[in-house]
Amino acid sequence: MTIHQLSIFIENKSGSLVKVLDLLRRFGVQIIASTIPDTAENGIYRVICSEPLRAYEGLKKAGVPVALSDVFALELDDQPGRAADAVEVLSNAGIGLTYLYSFLLRGKGILVFRTDDAEKARETIILNDMKFIAEKDLSVWA
Repeated sequence: MTIHQLSIFIENKSGSLVKVLDLLRRFGVQIIASTIPDTAENGIYRVICSEPLRAYEGLKKAGVPVALSDVFALELDDQPGRAADAVEVLSNAGIGLTYLYSFLLRGKGILVFRTDDAEKARETIILNDMKFIAEKDLSVWA
């Protein structure tokens, strides 16, 4: 029910991001979505990709500080308000979100989030028949 996300720690200086992107290219990994928050000195480059385990191992071997974590990814209809509906369901269940980002892919909205209560999130997703993306689906979407 969860997918792997890479969290790559990079300095906020010219060339840092290019190095990571070049490595991912050389590993043959397709980036599906990514985000970097606005920070002064260092950033966390969060990446959803086609082959997260291969990317993780390759980055580690190259000496890039990287972590692999489980996040939820919900598939939503591409209509105004669907993200609000999904977040409302989670909120009404008492689930707090650590972070969230979203994107459109092949006509569907994708809502990626992390929570401190993964078990409650799993239960809520199942009980509310919310469509989720599994790890095996990533290579199909890339």
